[in-house]
Amino acid sequence: MVVQQHRSGGGVRAVCALAVVGVMAATAGCSGGGGGDDRAMADERGGADSLDAVHRAAAVLAGTVHGTGTGTAAGAGAGARSVAGSAEVRTSMETAAGGTRVTIRGRGAYDFCNQVGRLEVVLPEDAAGEDSHRPITELLAPGALYMMNRGAGVPADKWVRIDTTTLEDGNLVTGGVTDPMAAAELLRGARQVTYVGRTELAGVAVRHYRGISDIGRAAREASPKSRGALAAAAKGFRTDTVPFDAYLDEQGRLRKVRHRFSFANEGPAVEVVSTTLLYGFGVPVSVRLPDDRDIYTGKIRQRQPGGTRARARTKAGA
Repeated sequence: MVVQQHRSGGGVRAVCALAVVGVMAATAGCSGGGGGDDRAMADERGGADSLDAVHRAAAVLAGTVHGTGTGTAAGAGAGARSVAGSAEVRTSMETAAGGTRVTIRGRGAYDFCNQVGRLEVVLPEDAAGEDSHRPITELLAPGALYMMNRGAGVPADKWVRIDTTTLEDGNLVTGGVTDPMAAAELLRGARQVTYVGRTELAGVAVRHYRGISDIGRAAREASPKSRGALAAAAKGFRTDTVPFDAYLDEQGRLRKVRHRFSFANEGPAVEVVSTTLLYGFGVPVSVRLPDDRDIYTGKIRQRQPGGTRARARTKAGA
């Protein structure tokens, strides 16, 4: 992954802390979602089919429904099983505040059926608190985020574990990437959807949808493994609605989604734009979660405004 910093005056420390909230947070079977909501509306250009296609995106990735039609269980045929299940992932997360823009780019792979993945993240220098920093390895799992090469006093051979259900953002921005399943599950909360039209992504024909998602509704409709983190996120953002752009291919698979979050930290709210690209569907994904003995439970150095450092203690299993 590559980190790009765009400056127009001022330092980047505060922005990085918001773009990669994990710098702060570290101190501190597939099934579909529920039913619909009669308050949801679709734009007349897309009709109810547009709303349905967006709502079903997460289930299509997990392979629990077909991407087209009215939704058939994955076990109904081989075609359903081959729809997705896993994919290679590219991410970007961008934020701007005080005239400074920070973009974090990454790459990895994700298993949507088991909701586990592995990604690499590079933090900006000020957020890492060091002049140079090795890529941070992140393991994503239901209710948990594991980070290695965390720096800030964490031994190089140890992992930091974060309970994502206790994070104010539910790990939608904490790790510098949005969990790919959470990005798709957010679309279950769509209340307004406009069908923008057809376009192409890397030579693949896709349909472009634009709309607004309600985080609380997404949490209620999400699969059980995603529900806890999204429920936490519903309480942590400045607003409970998230504008999005989603691109689905002819099989109903989510190829690209961009969310625009408004994150309320101390001080003015900061806008965070998170983009997830999916490709290479069906790629093998192997994720082994760390043993308890490999998880760090000591103190983590935390840089504070003005360049000073504080120490906070992680909690075992937290």
